[in-house]
Amino acid sequence: METYTHQIHTPFGQVTVSSDGHALTGLWFDGQKYYGKTLGDHTIENRSLPLFTQVEAWLNDYFSGQQPTLDFKVKPAGTEFRKTVWNELLSIPYGNLITYGEIAQRFYKTQGKNMSAQAVGGAVGHNPISIIIPCHRVVGSNGSLTGYAGGIGVKKKLLQLEDIDLTHLHEPTKGTAL
Repeated sequence: METYTHQIHTPFGQVTVSSDGHALTGLWFDGQKYYGKTLGDHTIENRSLPLFTQVEAWLNDYFSGQQPTLDFKVKPAGTEFRKTVWNELLSIPYGNLITYGEIAQRFYKTQGKNMSAQAVGGAVGHNPISIIIPCHRVVGSNGSLTGYAGGIGVKKKLLQLEDIDLTHLHEPTKGTAL
């Protein structure tokens, strides 16, 4: 299967987006952890794909402080568990936070299965569609800004853009797994 890619400049750095031609399959800050991990072997740079124009418009709205509506398909590649977690991330409203533990509790309520906050953290950390699937809105139960593959600095900027008060949050201590 072919994967199409495109570069988009944002106020927080260059991002690469990918698509299968119908849905957004990836969005990574250049150099972030797990960058391009879900890209296939056959990638084609395609600046004219209509989806990329929609994604760029969404990002422009987002970075100008608006709350854009997701009006295109997203199709992240991953296990069923990860997809369930990523779908849960899509329900986090703009300007709000949730903890890994709260997502695990929601998983139990909807799936009837116990899940650890660490397992949720692993899924959140491997989210291949940054910003649009808002993994930056997830924090540790102790207020730690842990777990953003794009870097803690970018996570803080994204939260500030959404007018989230960071005074009760802190950077993780060295050695934190997420």
